[in-house]
Amino acid sequence: MTKMITKTMTLTVGSVLAAAFLLAAGASADTKQAAYCDAVVQKYERYLAGGSAKSRPPVGVETRDAVERCKAGDTSGIAAIEKALQNAKISLPPRG
Repeated sequence: MTKMITKTMTLTVGSVLAAAFLLAAGASADTKQAAYCDAVVQKYERYLAGGSAKSRPPVGVETRDAVERCKAGDTSGIAAIEKALQNAKISLPPRG
């Protein structure tokens, strides 16, 4: 019976450690995504937002919505902002 309890405890401790590692790795990835989101928003605002330069392509509602999502911490807007930057022939910021 003692061996069974020891084995159960070992499995439990191992599971807890594995879960902690996975959470830390996920948090790191989320932090990198959020930092990249901020970087593409900064490029967007620097080169595409506002102003009336005739050489700039028009920016749609989808892109403006994506910028607002990134500002709110929702990284799902990255692809739309990247597309707008690429369409305007603006290089993307490096991924962290």
